[in-house]
Amino acid sequence: MVNSNVTPQLRRSRFVVIGISTLAVVMTACTAGSTPHGEFAQDKQILASCDRSAPPASDIQIDGTGSSNSPAITEERMAAVEQIVRTTAICSGRMRVSVFAGSSAATATLFDGPLPLHGATDNARLKRVAAVVDDAMVRIRDAYEPAVAGLKGKGSDITAQYRLAGEWANQVGSDFHLHLYVFTDGFQNVGIKLGQRVVSKQKAAELASKTSVPKLPGSSVTVAGLGRVAGEPPRSDVVEGLVAYYDALCDKAGAAKCVSVTDYAPEGR
Repeated sequence: MVNSNVTPQLRRSRFVVIGISTLAVVMTACTAGSTPHGEFAQDKQILASCDRSAPPASDIQIDGTGSSNSPAITEERMAAVEQIVRTTAICSGRMRVSVFAGSSAATATLFDGPLPLHGATDNARLKRVAAVVDDAMVRIRDAYEPAVAGLKGKGSDITAQYRLAGEWANQVGSDFHLHLYVFTDGFQNVGIKLGQRVVSKQKAAELASKTSVPKLPGSSVTVAGLGRVAGEPPRSDVVEGLVAYYDALCDKAGAAKCVSVTDYAPEGR
């Protein structure tokens, strides 16, 4: 949920898009997704939008540190993960889901592999989507809490996940298109420190220029949940600085698409 202290100008510019997207998701769910037939129609729309020449390699990185680890935030993230799983399966992609803490070494993988839909026709494969998604989500949910409990190290090293994403993309090969999703409150405190202080757009760009990230050409990078913490929410200008920093970091990585937002609103649903 967008911080209630967001200024009118900020609502009119970047964050209003999230509200509109979320409203569209809700309206779609009420009109189409509430029945199996409606969900099947939505799945066919997703299939029509797939890039069949380069299926998605969806790398989902979830911040497991305490600042954003609340039941409500976890459920929001799991709902977003489920939609990514669904889209990845429909588009014949593969997926990795991990939780992380204070370093690239303090990372636990919850799921890594393809999401195969067997069948002779598109319709036959789409009818298997629900079962494949349900199976993947059971595995991810069951592994999540033990993985978070087992994370070692203090702090939150968010930017290290870009390097891990680049390494994984190289492993899965150039036939896939990297989609990196980082679910985090954005408060990096290892190396570059982004505490709850105001960072101007210029300062955010300077900080990003000093941050080491791999080149991720052609990729899509979404950083979602910025400013969403378990306790008292940060000021809107603090969140605006986080958005500016992660946008600049994504630009430095050379990604084709950069999205840095307070909430995750799945496309096409």
